[in-house]
Amino acid sequence: MIRVLVVAASPVVRVGLAAVLASSPKFQVFTSGADIDILTKIAEQQPDVLLLDWNDNREFWDTLLQSQHSIPIIVITSNDQLDINFMLRAGVRGILSPEARESEIMLAVETVAAGMVVFHPEMIDYLLAASSLSTEAMPTNPTQVLTPREIEVLQLLASGTGNKAIAQNLHISEHTVKFHISSIFQKLNVSTRTQAVAVGIRLGLVMF
Repeated sequence: MIRVLVVAASPVVRVGLAAVLASSPKFQVFTSGADIDILTKIAEQQPDVLLLDWNDNREFWDTLLQSQHSIPIIVITSNDQLDINFMLRAGVRGILSPEARESEIMLAVETVAAGMVVFHPEMIDYLLAASSLSTEAMPTNPTQVLTPREIEVLQLLASGTGNKAIAQNLHISEHTVKFHISSIFQKLNVSTRTQAVAVGIRLGLVMF
């Protein structure tokens, strides 16, 4: 039996996901809100898999990352600007669409519990787009191409920080943040944040 901890801010979503898994004898299901001490809940329930409805609370993810836990996580989200590198380090081994069918959710939990990874097709497209960037398309001297401020913005993008938080962090307006991101995309010859971060890592502009 696979022990699954379902975490969601919405009680409706939480109950719905729990009901899907509880319909199968393969799973033992526990539930939790997203605003509690997740590490305490993990210690209490000892789950084999965490099934999370998307939560953009950075503190929540930092807690998971810093704990260095070994429990695989499945995230249900339609967010196309996820920081894949950060989430993988936090333990994410599966990303599902909110439109995923009940059978797909159950199969994903079994697959991740068995030590494999699961990504919905749209996420695979983003990963392929990022990995397919050729070195020929990259600037030969990126530290001169990007301004110091743009490098700061790129590093914050790599950490999964949203536009509003970037603006607060750098003491600039959100409009200016959008301008910098647009400039970064143009200079690095990319079209998404995922691609920009991937190029930044390859060029040594982003360090973890």
